[in-house]
Amino acid sequence: MEFIDYYKVLGLSKQASEKEIKSAYRKLARKYHPDLNPNNKEAEKKFKQLNEAHEVLSDPEKRKKYDEFGKDWKHADEFKKAREQQQQQQRRYSDAGGQSQHGDFSGGFSDFFESMFGGRAGGGQTKFRGQDLNAELQLNLSDVYTSQKQTLTVNGKNIRLTFPAGIENEQVIKISGHGAPGVNGGPNGDLYITFSIKNNTQFKREGEHLYTTVDIELYTALLGGDVTIDTFDGKVKLKVAPGTQSGTKVKLKGKGFPVYKKENEFGDLYVTYRVVLPTNLTDKEKELFTELKKLRKNGDK
Repeated sequence: MEFIDYYKVLGLSKQASEKEIKSAYRKLARKYHPDLNPNNKEAEKKFKQLNEAHEVLSDPEKRKKYDEFGKDWKHADEFKKAREQQQQQQRRYSDAGGQSQHGDFSGGFSDFFESMFGGRAGGGQTKFRGQDLNAELQLNLSDVYTSQKQTLTVNGKNIRLTFPAGIENEQVIKISGHGAPGVNGGPNGDLYITFSIKNNTQFKREGEHLYTTVDIELYTALLGGDVTIDTFDGKVKLKVAPGTQSGTKVKLKGKGFPVYKKENEFGDLYVTYRVVLPTNLTDKEKELFTELKKLRKNGDK
C-alpha cells in the first residue's frame, strides 16, 4: 500500500497543533468537496486523503501511533506486543545459556512478526478492521427543517442516505461500514459525518425552539389589532392586545423546529414584539400627539 504523508496532505509540519490541524482540514475539505468538484477524480482522491489525514491526526492516540509507526500505525499494538514477546524470548534464550526454552529463536523478530501477520503459523493472515473516515457536510438551516436525501461519494462509491429533520450544527452521525476497506478480509471501518449548519433565516435556533423579533406600529401597540408574521412553514395572523409594550413575548406552540428523530413533533416559536415609533411626523400629527400628551397629564391629576 502506498504510504501517504498525512502532514503533507494537510500542508502542515509534524509540530502542528490540534487547532492548526482542524483549521487546515476544514479549509481544504471545502475546496475539494465532491459537491463542488463533480466528476473530478483528482479532487475526489484528494478529499479522501484529507479525511484519512484528519481522522488520524485529530486523535491524539492515533497521531502518536502514526508518528512512531508511519503507514503501519494501525498495527502499532501488535508491533509492541510482538516486540515485548521477542524481548521475553531473548531473555529466556540468554538465561538458558544460549538455547531458547521454547526452541530455536535464531530467526529473530522478523520471523516472529511474519508468523503473526504473514501466515507462517498455519498459513493464515490476521484480519484487520478498516480505518474510520470523517467528512463534513454543509447545509442551510432551511434544508434541515425537513428530512434530507443526499448522495455522498465515499471510496469511489456513491451512497444515498436520508438524514432526519432537526439535525443540529456540529452534530456527528455514524454510517456503519462505509469507512475504509478492511485488511485481509476484515470488516470495513465506519464513516462519521459532521454537519455544519449555516443559519440562512431570520430565526434564532436553540435546539427545537425558534426565536424571532417582529416590529409593530405604535398605533397597533396602543390600540391593539392584527399583525401577520412569518413562521418557518408559512405566515400566521396574531392578535395584539391593546397597550402592548415593546419587548413583550408571545409563544406559538408547535411552530418551532422539528425534534430530531421524533416524527411530527416540533418545538415552539417565541416572538418578541418591538414597537416602532413613527418618524417624519406632519404638523397635524405633532399637534395631535401634543394634545394627547396634555390629556394624559390632565388625567394624572
